[in-house]
Amino acid sequence: MDEEKGVSATGHRTTRPATAPPGGGVRFLPIGAIHSPFQGTEGMPIQPAGARDVSGTVEVMPEYERGLADLAGFSHIILLYWFHLSQGYSLIVTPFLDDQPRGLFATRAPRRPNPLGLSVVRLVGISGCRLEIQGVDVVDGTPLLDLKPFVPRFDAPAVERIGWLAKGEDGASEVRADGRFRVS
Repeated sequence: MDEEKGVSATGHRTTRPATAPPGGGVRFLPIGAIHSPFQGTEGMPIQPAGARDVSGTVEVMPEYERGLADLAGFSHIILLYWFHLSQGYSLIVTPFLDDQPRGLFATRAPRRPNPLGLSVVRLVGISGCRLEIQGVDVVDGTPLLDLKPFVPRFDAPAVERIGWLAKGEDGASEVRADGRFRVS
């Protein structure tokens, strides 16, 4: 199968690899970048709850601009991104909101086998390929993999329990990143 390139008249991306990536892996290509006032991880909010007043921008690559149509009707969006400064991982970590070691998948620690991040942010405005956002809790230049509208009825089910976080979730708005997940 030959590789096709470009964007069709309907806005569909037509670039398809001729074969699967080597080793059968999964391949993601950034669709843009997230910009924030944070040049590094130390001192950065650890969740959007701690970054409510922090403004930032999302720059979507021009070839994806048509995909932003109708997004302005939503007050909040979900950013899916790559923790590009993360290297390696441990299956047991001590998260920011606790002093006890926990299983990695019971935390939101950034050093993961697949370092994917997710943030729900307020969409303030859109101008061309530039989205103005508020509540950004990522390092400047973070690669954006996807974005989706946040819909409470779909994305915020009633929750019965939140595990070990029940003791410390209120601290998320005050806690800042320290060096515990620093790249060595």
